[in-house]
Amino acid sequence: MNSSIWSSLSPFAPYLVCIVVLLISLEQIVYWKKKSSIPGPKMVFPFVGNAVSLVRHPTRFWEVQAAMAMTSPLGISANYIIGKYMIFIRSSDLSHKIFANVRPDAFHVIGHPFGKKLFGDHNLIYMFGQDHKDLRRRIAPNFTSKALATYTNIQQRIILKHLIYWQRLSSKSPNEPISLRLLCRDMNLETSQTVFVGPYLSPESKETFNFDYNLFNVGLMKFPIDLPGCAFRKARLGVKRLIETLCGCAEESKKKMKDGHEPTCLIDFWMQETVREIDEAAAAGEAAPPHTSSFEIGSYLFDFLFAAQDASTSSLLWAVTLLDAHPEVLSKVRREVAGIWRPECNTLITAEQLRELKYTAAVAREILRIRAPATMVPHVAGQDFPLTDTYTIPKGTIVFPSVYESSFQGFVDPDRFDPDRFMEERQEDRLYKKNFLVFGAGAHQCVGQRYAINHLVLFLAMFTSLLDFKRHRTDGCDEFIYVPTICPKDDCKVFLSQRCAQYPTLS
Repeated sequence: MNSSIWSSLSPFAPYLVCIVVLLISLEQIVYWKKKSSIPGPKMVFPFVGNAVSLVRHPTRFWEVQAAMAMTSPLGISANYIIGKYMIFIRSSDLSHKIFANVRPDAFHVIGHPFGKKLFGDHNLIYMFGQDHKDLRRRIAPNFTSKALATYTNIQQRIILKHLIYWQRLSSKSPNEPISLRLLCRDMNLETSQTVFVGPYLSPESKETFNFDYNLFNVGLMKFPIDLPGCAFRKARLGVKRLIETLCGCAEESKKKMKDGHEPTCLIDFWMQETVREIDEAAAAGEAAPPHTSSFEIGSYLFDFLFAAQDASTSSLLWAVTLLDAHPEVLSKVRREVAGIWRPECNTLITAEQLRELKYTAAVAREILRIRAPATMVPHVAGQDFPLTDTYTIPKGTIVFPSVYESSFQGFVDPDRFDPDRFMEERQEDRLYKKNFLVFGAGAHQCVGQRYAINHLVLFLAMFTSLLDFKRHRTDGCDEFIYVPTICPKDDCKVFLSQRCAQYPTLS
């Protein structure tokens, strides 16, 4: 049977080979034409391009792209991934140009090269113009001073619970280090869930939520093969279930806010204003305002979760790594925190005290600068775009402005971990503002950056006050890997012991 099939096809074999060779040749020619004179691989693998290298060795892949960009007067380099031409941008000025031109006829934020398949269409990052501005206006109540003060109470209680657990876990085998990455991830996932949707997730829902979010995380770093059993398909279905769960939380919050209860979490602050607008529209005989359906809100809540969860885990791990490597900075943090708060007081750090932690906040910003969690912000070109006088980005190109590379431009001695650069005396955060792109720029700049910095500062204050720690250093342990944000290669292995006389007892 097989021989008869082969014999019937064999006359066509030369033609099939010719067609394949022609397609491969056309692919190379199109790549060369798009690349023009900018640095990039001279040849790319047929159809898949350099996707194998990107998935298997992402750190090395992006290091090579950055090195090639440094050889270009424009500060850019090119490559090819699964049928997609891509541009890597090292230049801060050109990165700002991308961020400033997010609109239908220029660039679209995608968050991930295959983000729309994963996140769905109802996603904050895919919005433009007035529609986007209106939604950000609706989100604003989530990050007022009153809302942030509510969140800091929640954050501290969860941080305290987990730090005590970490120390007790470490004490069981004092001669063996513990890895913090998954522990930080679990702490941040509980923090995000509690801050964002508070009482609306049951214990059973939280378990399912954690499982689905892990599927999503794994799928982010795999080949985008949307077939049963593949990690990418599992991730996409996991996101769908996560959004359905968050949709239910939004519905419950609407009912609670309609009954006049005080907000206790982010979704409550959001729904408090949303319910008022819906009621006003109903009284006027009008349809509900846009972006107020529970499904849409569930989708946007997932955006917040994605933005907060992995980036925060990365930041906390680098905080431990960098403080261990710089004991003089650690001592200054401890002195500042001890001046306003002590564990023995059995109280939380207040919003006013948090604002007094100037040096600790500078340390937080320097951690974010020198180890930007999300190293790049992928965009796609909706139309041909003249990036410079000499190079036009072709329509359909995936563009990667590098937040990480920008952090090492402009600043004084940028490779040095130096929190003082962010203090009032030096003001490098103002002098080199264009190079600090950790939270993006333009219309899509991160709306929750104050929340993110507060979380890192609270962690620094509590971790350094409650625990003594020592990194388990091995060769290459501080090199970074993508998971999908950057983390220490060894998952941040440490020895922990109790530092304070007693842990705070919070009512």
